[in-house]
Amino acid sequence: MKSIKPVIISGREVHPIIEGGKGVAVSNGRSAGAFAKAGCVGTFSGVNPDSYDEDGNPIPQVYKNKTRKERFEELIAYAIEGGIAQARIAYEGSDGRGRIHMNTLWEAGGTERVIHGVLEGAKGLIHGVTCGAGMPYKMAEIAAQYNVYYYPIVSSMRAFRALWKRSYSKHSALLGGVVYEDPWKAGGHNGLSNAERYDEPQDPYPRVAEIRKFMNSVGLNDVPIIMAGGVWYLRDWEEWLDNPEIGPVAFQFGSRPLLTQESPIPDSWKQRLLNLKEGDVTLNKYSPTGFYSSQLNNDFLRELGDRAARQVPFARKPTDELTGEVKVGARGRSIFVPADKQADVEGWIAAGYTEGMRTPDDTMIFVDPDRAQEILADQAGCMGCLSACAFSNWADNEENTTGRLADPRSFCIQKTLQDIAHGGSVENNLAFAGHNAFKFADDPLFQSGRNGQFPTVAQLVDQILTGN
Repeated sequence: MKSIKPVIISGREVHPIIEGGKGVAVSNGRSAGAFAKAGCVGTFSGVNPDSYDEDGNPIPQVYKNKTRKERFEELIAYAIEGGIAQARIAYEGSDGRGRIHMNTLWEAGGTERVIHGVLEGAKGLIHGVTCGAGMPYKMAEIAAQYNVYYYPIVSSMRAFRALWKRSYSKHSALLGGVVYEDPWKAGGHNGLSNAERYDEPQDPYPRVAEIRKFMNSVGLNDVPIIMAGGVWYLRDWEEWLDNPEIGPVAFQFGSRPLLTQESPIPDSWKQRLLNLKEGDVTLNKYSPTGFYSSQLNNDFLRELGDRAARQVPFARKPTDELTGEVKVGARGRSIFVPADKQADVEGWIAAGYTEGMRTPDDTMIFVDPDRAQEILADQAGCMGCLSACAFSNWADNEENTTGRLADPRSFCIQKTLQDIAHGGSVENNLAFAGHNAFKFADDPLFQSGRNGQFPTVAQLVDQILTGN
């Protein structure tokens, strides 16, 4: 195993180990401070982070206003207050070592305002801002206002080249690194392009080498690339070390930190991760963001799949293609579906899936009355957590709408992520994880976790530095 050399991140020499930022409230100030104290980069999530009451308990993010726009303002206030709180915790826990970064999602609701609010309120506590889920052109300009480093998350050279030419070349001194996130292996939302198949993963090496070649062509030879997604043991990445085609490199760990003592996720979630098998994490496209995402194949995901499967094209009046008449709802209103699907629809209704819900694609899905009521309530309670939400049709624009029908095939992502992060069911909530999370089952470092004795972040870092 080659020696694992330090790199310069956000103006300081650190181990080439970066904690992956995981929102909502999954990577927090405590975990970030521990990584920094171990001489690495700790990352807390700036996406709906927790703030605390006088007794140190998380303050529930309850939305009291009646309109979406008013609740959107509540959301931003919660995020800024929580981000400042987590930055302080991280900084205090670091003992002045390592670096503290904040992770943000460009497509989250009010992201620009949140970044400004947190960086203003936590001056000197945050050394870098990581930003993905979209094309964060303005990130360089914002970082320059506060003299912090910025780290775009990309999944191709083309994406970084577009960011560089449009914006980043004007603020190159504060470009701390480029995060390459493998869109087939990383947990959470992934940056697959329309030209790439979700079921045909590509080797990250040539994709990262292509990024480095472009970076070198514009004078970014010494700016590190951060490999994210699919990183477990550094021994698997030995060919990347001291490699001129890759250049200075660091590695982001998203999944392994979940099973540390400092990780805030509930024990039920930790135990579930310890028992995963290969293939238990899958890519799907149910997210209201419109991005593919990697998550645990649990009851929550299966229900979304079943919901989408009970779907047919329909019309209110018969057409050449839609001739099968079906009576739907308490009033028995007629809809017309393909003749070869008529028996399927009638079977769904007979099985209790009596409520037809229209989608933006001129199809109808069938759910039971309780699920229909839940979907409608969640859509009505939208607080604008995304810049554009397919599920609720909220958009962070002047009209506050995407202009499309709300899509009942998706879900309220804010609701489910808040619930699982604060003790809710692992089976009945969205549970993000990287595709290598099945390796927890055989990783020697975590086996004592079956008895509740999880390693500390410091112990994890020591293990990573051995290559294992």
